[in-house]
Amino acid sequence: MKKFVFATNNAHKLEEVKALLGDKIELLSMKDIKCSADIPETETTLEGNALLKARYIYENYHINCFADDTGLEVEALNGAPGVYSARYAGEEHNSEANMKKLLHELEGVENRKAQFRTIFALIIEGKEYLFEGIVKGEIIKQRKGNAGFGYDPIFVPEGYTQTFAEMGSEEKNKISHRAKAVGKLCKFLHTL
Repeated sequence: MKKFVFATNNAHKLEEVKALLGDKIELLSMKDIKCSADIPETETTLEGNALLKARYIYENYHINCFADDTGLEVEALNGAPGVYSARYAGEEHNSEANMKKLLHELEGVENRKAQFRTIFALIIEGKEYLFEGIVKGEIIKQRKGNAGFGYDPIFVPEGYTQTFAEMGSEEKNKISHRAKAVGKLCKFLHTL
């Protein structure tokens, strides 16, 4: 069984990706390798941040790994919050404050088109690979649902009437940006 570290401190993401990877790959957390670093996301792109985190683990722990970065890109806001999605309302990474700020900025705006975009950076034996997943949708005016995390209560994916937060994790995992990127990652890993 292949072993990989997923360079994240986000327990929600870890569980989501574990479920998507299945049992052919042993997924280790940063905690499993005794890494308690909060790797700063100082790059200006999703690709840059994902690579930054993966490189940190690979260079310091010499274990094959992958990391991701996700952004919510709102058309009417020229792609914002984008790479700053997690800290849109401040460095505290407060999902509630982030949603409030976004909804405030979209008050009176007709175009509510948005997309979630995830980039996974994989490092195997020093070689780097990138995988992208996108799900298009729109930002609704009021939050709905209690599941998920981040902007899930205000994002309705194209072709659906429920927000990500109203869907069960099983349904969300079939169509999400992360699922699409992980799907590409898995396909690649299973060819090794």
